[in-house]
Amino acid sequence: MAPFTEQVIRIIKSIPEGKVMTYGGVARAAGSPRAARQVVRILHSMSRKHKLPWHRVVNVKGQISLTEDESGSLQKLYLQGEGILFDEQDTIDLERFQFHPEPAE
Repeated sequence: MAPFTEQVIRIIKSIPEGKVMTYGGVARAAGSPRAARQVVRILHSMSRKHKLPWHRVVNVKGQISLTEDESGSLQKLYLQGEGILFDEQDTIDLERFQFHPEPAE
C-alpha cells in the first residue's frame, strides 16, 4: 500500500465521533494538499475493508457530497446520530464540527 494511502486511512480512522473532516483536509493532513480526489477514491474503495468512518468526511462547504439519495441520507443520519447539526441548507458548521488532527511525527 502506498504511504499516502496508509496516511489517509490512519487520518480517517482518527476522526472522533461528532467531528468531520473535508476531503481536502484529509489530503492536506496526509501530506498532499491537492489530492482530495484521491481521498474520495480511497474512501470509495477501502471503507468497508478498513472499517473507515466514511460518513465523517464531507466537502469543503461542509455538505454531503454523495449524490445517491439513499447514501447521502444515510450519511446525514449517521452524522446527526453523533450530534452533528445541519442548517437549513444541509450544511455543517465547520468552525464548530471540523476535526484537525495532530501533525504526523
